[in-house]
Amino acid sequence: MKKVLILGGSSDIGLQVATIFLKMNWFVTAHYFKNKKQLIFLQKSYKNLKLTKCDFSKISNSNINNIIKKKFNSKYDSVINLVGYIDNKSFKNTSLKSVSSSLMINAIIPTFINRNIINLMLKKKWGRIVNCTTIGIKYGGGEFSYNYNLAKHCLEFIPNKYKIWAKNNVLINNIRIGHAKTKIHKRMKKKLKGSKRIKLIPMQRMAEAYEIANYIYYMASEKNSYMTGQTLSVAGGE
Repeated sequence: MKKVLILGGSSDIGLQVATIFLKMNWFVTAHYFKNKKQLIFLQKSYKNLKLTKCDFSKISNSNINNIIKKKFNSKYDSVINLVGYIDNKSFKNTSLKSVSSSLMINAIIPTFINRNIINLMLKKKWGRIVNCTTIGIKYGGGEFSYNYNLAKHCLEFIPNKYKIWAKNNVLINNIRIGHAKTKIHKRMKKKLKGSKRIKLIPMQRMAEAYEIANYIYYMASEKNSYMTGQTLSVAGGE
């Protein structure tokens, strides 16, 4: 039974991704911070689902190694980063603390978690990693999601040794997620709302969480046998 770690597993898309992997008989570890109600409900139907709580904002240089060893030190075959911390700060009113927090939670901590797991994947000569970012990187994002888009942009770059891992069958890709029916988009302050925002999408609708999850599963499972170091936009044509 292969093992997958889903960071941000309690998100709307995270729940859909977990469900797909569980149905395909993977052992799933779903990370969450606060909201675990739906994960517990899902756990009642699947014994191969493990929940792990971790507040990335509490991780520092002094405790990061211990936390990773305690909570994420397993031989995972696949890792999916769906962490989505939104502070609703614009470029004009952001602060050093806000920028630092967004970078740490959305990009840096997940990267350190991946670093340890990647070494195990390289030894096994099999692994899949999917970093979920945002279509906002492409066109600048909303006014109040500056820090979020900045962090997700960094996530696409860190680390930059994708090609070296391919010879060991460790494939890593980014998925830029477009406007979707999820809680994270409801938390964002936007100038363009409702029908105005949808009109910018060639598909003329928001994505459903399960649609995004299907692409993530493809890239993070055995179905992806040859694609690495790429950024795939799942955004209805934006």
